[in-house]
Amino acid sequence: MESTAPRTRARADTGPEADGSPSAFEPVTVTARYRAPRAGIDPDRSRRWLRRALPIVGAHKAMFLTALLASFTSLVLTAFIPLLLDKGITNSIQHHTVPLHFYVWWIIALGLAGGLAGYVSRRFLFQTAYRIEFDLRGIIYEHLTRLSFPFYDRVQSGQLISRANSDIRSVNMYLTFAPMVLVQCSIALVAFGFMLSIDVPLALVAMATMPFVFVVGVRMRRSMFPVSWLIQARLADVATIVDENVNGVRVVKSFAAEGQQLRSLARSAEKVRWSYVKDADLRARFTPTVQNLPQVGLALVLMLGGYLIINGHLGVGAIVAFNSWLIMLQAPFMMLGMIVMMGQRAAASAERIYEILDEKPTVVDRPGALDLERCRGDVRFDSVVFSYGDEPDAPRVLDHFDLHVAPGETVALVGRTGSGKSTVARLLARFYDADGGAVRIDGHDVRDLTLTSLRARVGIVLDEPFLFSVSIRDNIAYGRPTADLDEVVAAATAAGADGFIRELPEGYDTVVGERGYTLSGGQRQRIAIARTLLVNPPMLVLDDATSAIDVQVEQEIHAALRQLLGGRTTVVIAHRLSTISLADRVVLLERGRAVAQGTHAELLATTPLYAEVLAQGDPEAAGPHRRALDGGVR
Repeated sequence: MESTAPRTRARADTGPEADGSPSAFEPVTVTARYRAPRAGIDPDRSRRWLRRALPIVGAHKAMFLTALLASFTSLVLTAFIPLLLDKGITNSIQHHTVPLHFYVWWIIALGLAGGLAGYVSRRFLFQTAYRIEFDLRGIIYEHLTRLSFPFYDRVQSGQLISRANSDIRSVNMYLTFAPMVLVQCSIALVAFGFMLSIDVPLALVAMATMPFVFVVGVRMRRSMFPVSWLIQARLADVATIVDENVNGVRVVKSFAAEGQQLRSLARSAEKVRWSYVKDADLRARFTPTVQNLPQVGLALVLMLGGYLIINGHLGVGAIVAFNSWLIMLQAPFMMLGMIVMMGQRAAASAERIYEILDEKPTVVDRPGALDLERCRGDVRFDSVVFSYGDEPDAPRVLDHFDLHVAPGETVALVGRTGSGKSTVARLLARFYDADGGAVRIDGHDVRDLTLTSLRARVGIVLDEPFLFSVSIRDNIAYGRPTADLDEVVAAATAAGADGFIRELPEGYDTVVGERGYTLSGGQRQRIAIARTLLVNPPMLVLDDATSAIDVQVEQEIHAALRQLLGGRTTVVIAHRLSTISLADRVVLLERGRAVAQGTHAELLATTPLYAEVLAQGDPEAAGPHRRALDGGVR
């Protein structure tokens, strides 16, 4: 089954574009390279966890039912063997009325047929298990890609990794193997029927312990659920610590904090150990009872059956058959305790998974959203109010912020740390929605535009670029995977990255380390700039994108950018004077508002706060000896 991205229907035609920008936006339907899940989790939160997961199992019902039917067939065929033993001992050994080889061949035939059915059962069962696990991973990952940035702001990555791995495995194991064990336990009914056909009182004695097995199993389930939840939660805490230490290994080592982190991990691991010990204690209390109660039935059968044989009321073959059936029942009932344990862990894991799947994205396409076509790049912030977090008293990052960027204009945003500069970029690409006011592009509120077309038109280069653990060529071509090598090289050249890339051992085919840390900060920034330039968006945001690049290389990049920015609407978030020099206009932000704007020279002359902010970010930028030199900077 293939998964395709839906086509959007309505389009926003806003007139001709600037030269060099892409033509009209064309929604692309991408054929998935994997089999999309046939079903999802039931969204009804009022249902029990197992009911919510049944649609996924139902999507593979043909294979799963075949596995269960084959398992039941194998067990039934196996259950016939003790009956043949009884007949063989009675008719062939005691009474000599039937040749012994008759029963021998029948037992061999049933054994072979049961083995074949068992093979089919196990093969289909494991195929079903792997497909369900595949579907669960696909469902969770697809949902994670739809969730908005506020979700990731408050959720730890280690928690997500744990729920997408160990929790999925727990749920999958129970969904597939619990029905199989129940089928195996159902053979007790078949065996009980055979027992009744031989001797009713002895059959009742043999099954007398089964109600007690059920009662103990229920008590075990109730006792183990809280502990199972605790285990999964604490395993996620350990995963979070490990994930943060791996990603932050440079910080840990720079502060020589290995011992501190080991103590933190040891404390979390000790909590996991306590949970596991508690879990083992509960299993030690209940599991032996569940497993050994059928053996009590075996002793009762031996006692009563022996009495009946001694008094001539029952044949020796019958007692052999009864013992065989009871031994046959021991294995599934021994597994019953394990299934109870797995069920409680699966229930805890399912609830943790549902916490993610029940999370709704906050930034989504509105009904009837338009595609942004023929983008001119006219950007306007109309009295925008925004704060991070849903709390009513959360501080405002932008407070009635107003800004207009004309098509093709380059505007630099300057302000203290926390003044809202980066937030402007995030709202423009609609990573978040404004709490009040509106962000407009070519007269359209960005909330009325499709996310796909909007983000295809707005290119953002962040100050801390993220690179994937693939080749440099693939990193640059991330936004346009079909781009040829010449286009990739052209973008890298414009970003000042071609020189150092060619010096690497494998050039553009060099695979960068995790998060790109095998490269310097400046090299990562240049690759990130090239990645955005290759997409060639009509609107560009440079969020302090050259902060880690030395002055000489930065000048070369700026020389290339001046040509590339011509006719392109650009917002430059700047701290350095060299970056501000790219702008036609400078806007000063303070406490979430635009308090002044003009050229660099005008703001230096009229706004003391501007010089103060520049002095904090670039101490020489506002110095008297630089003003004469900077007089020509706009």
